[in-house]
Amino acid sequence: MKKLLTGALLALAATSANAQDDVTLQLKWVTQAQFAGYYVAQAKGFYEAEGLNVTILPGGPDIAPTQVIAGGGADVVVDWMPSALAAREKGLALVNIAQPFASSGMMLTCLKESGITTPADFADKTLGVWFFGNEYPFLSWMSQLGLATDGSAGGVTVLKQGFNVDPLLQKQAACISTMTYNEYWQVIEAGVSADDLVTFKYEDQGVATLEDGLYVLEENLADPAFEDKMVRFVRASMQGWKYAEANPDEAAMIVLENDETGAQTEEHQKRMMAEVALLTAGSNGALDVAAAERTVATLLAGGSDPVISAAPVGAWTSVITDKALAE
Repeated sequence: MKKLLTGALLALAATSANAQDDVTLQLKWVTQAQFAGYYVAQAKGFYEAEGLNVTILPGGPDIAPTQVIAGGGADVVVDWMPSALAAREKGLALVNIAQPFASSGMMLTCLKESGITTPADFADKTLGVWFFGNEYPFLSWMSQLGLATDGSAGGVTVLKQGFNVDPLLQKQAACISTMTYNEYWQVIEAGVSADDLVTFKYEDQGVATLEDGLYVLEENLADPAFEDKMVRFVRASMQGWKYAEANPDEAAMIVLENDETGAQTEEHQKRMMAEVALLTAGSNGALDVAAAERTVATLLAGGSDPVISAAPVGAWTSVITDKALAE
């Protein structure tokens, strides 16, 4: 009888495990505290409690979430709204279903010795920029400043930036793209004094756009089963984010445990988590439509070469977060 009961319990456990819904999440960048909420939700069993088996795919400088989801490699992706809207206008119908990050952390960090003190001083300088969708906020800003990005006289020369800060350290660029929670601190950790740097936060320049939202394909939302799966995914993910905010050091350690490259350090990840928590603070996952509309306005204000040519229709929905927050 004992063997029969044990066998029955094992069978039940196997059935429960098989009943879990698979979700593949593609991150926008490498494994780091920028994505702590998802790793925490996985480690703490929040996804499992929602009946989900979540696979988290790290990104990198040559991985575009839009391409991954277009190719069927992910159910949901973390992306910035400029990238998602540009992809939508080109025919990839991405929809924002949740917005964990309430604020932008994007900056240009410049060497003071370059003589740059205001954005007007960018002219005829080399600026480091991430690509694969990350370049859109930068290109929109440069267009609004009236600065060409083709290297012509009076414009700027764009240096395609990888996931390090070497172009600034080696003085290949006057400024590089940095995030408040990551690359800026890499520069500091490399021995450069904050007094030798000049930073321009996109938020302060009035050109900030929404970052790190969750996006799915519009056609998939028509499937009630997929919608239900995303409701559970968003609810568990936000539970992970709130836990990470309240327990930043523990969250950083969970991220490190998932870093298969071994490239991250405890000090850097703990600092990153503290900075990221400032950007997710106050967000319950629901998109601030006013912030989305400001993002659209910024992208449309790109002069003769705007990132998008018309205001999008159907680019975000509150259906998922409304249901996730109601339960």
